[in-house]
Amino acid sequence: MNTQTTSTIAPAVEIQGLSKEFAGHLAVQPLDLTIGDNEFFSILGPSGCGKTTLMRMITGFEAPSSGRVLLGGADVTAVPTRNRDLNMLFQSYALFPHLTVFENVAFELRVRRVAKDEANRRTREALELVRLGHLGDRKPDQLSGGQRQRVALARAVVSRPKVVLLDEPLGALDQQLRKEMQYELKRMQREVGITFIYVTHDQEEALTMSDRIAVMSEGVVQQVAGPEDIYNRPETRFVAGFIGSCNLLDTTVPEGAAGDEVEVVVDGAGTVRGVLGETVTSERPGTLLVRPERIEVRPDAPGAAGIAGVVETLTFLGEEWHLHLLVGGLTVKASLSSLAKERDLPGLSMGDTLRLSWRPQDARIVIR
Repeated sequence: MNTQTTSTIAPAVEIQGLSKEFAGHLAVQPLDLTIGDNEFFSILGPSGCGKTTLMRMITGFEAPSSGRVLLGGADVTAVPTRNRDLNMLFQSYALFPHLTVFENVAFELRVRRVAKDEANRRTREALELVRLGHLGDRKPDQLSGGQRQRVALARAVVSRPKVVLLDEPLGALDQQLRKEMQYELKRMQREVGITFIYVTHDQEEALTMSDRIAVMSEGVVQQVAGPEDIYNRPETRFVAGFIGSCNLLDTTVPEGAAGDEVEVVVDGAGTVRGVLGETVTSERPGTLLVRPERIEVRPDAPGAAGIAGVVETLTFLGEEWHLHLLVGGLTVKASLSSLAKERDLPGLSMGDTLRLSWRPQDARIVIR
């Protein structure tokens, strides 16, 4: 069956063989990416992984060592930043302190010589979009951090660029405000219909807002997928360990096709089952990946199925409990809801022995 799209709309961004070398070191190894029109796309990874360098090549602040950048199908690799149909939003809002909120948002339209009536109309629309239409006369120092963030976003979208790039824009906000702004950013992105490329090291931000996520490590894109696939079906040990909490159990991976259910031996835990995350043509060292919440925890009893584990730590976090259990020489993480603990394990304490098990489809096995 032909699965190719018949759409004639060019992707918002295409990256073809793009790389960047600094003093003999490849900060970004050659990569290809396609980012769709009106997509909320996140580039996620730890500090130093190359995500900001990749963003700077998209914006034109950094010249690539190889490859091309296309915006809306047009090659802009050699086009100056000011002539690329994009805007940027950074952690530092860079608002003009002497201008009002309205004047800050309208500034770029004035620079682009948009007619005054049209500029005023679009500025009002942008402020209504970020729910600040009633604060147009205020100065930035009269606003909260979240309000200043909204002003900066209104300024980024008022000229209706093809793409808006956001580089860790919520980093200066407190935790509660960050959570509120995550939902606001996604709402605004849907309403305004502009492609957002969001650069962050925060997994929760990426999972909450993104249509798709590219996970980077040491200049390499490890996986590109939707949030659910990134979390539940990681393709590498790095992705599993970086996104949320995950048990990474060393093993030897047998031959098989991607999706096959296989049996492997984990030192200290014994024989367990999981699903191959990729096709393996010969026996290889690998890792079994299983999330703590996918592990079923039961009281120990004679003849009980599963792996025996001794509770090392027991941590209450309101809605759930986190457990660290000693399994042979390994520490395995598990979690259970507060309701499940009250119902099934009311007297649980450190030092108790439990039985751990999981469905094979909840454990992925990847080669190293």
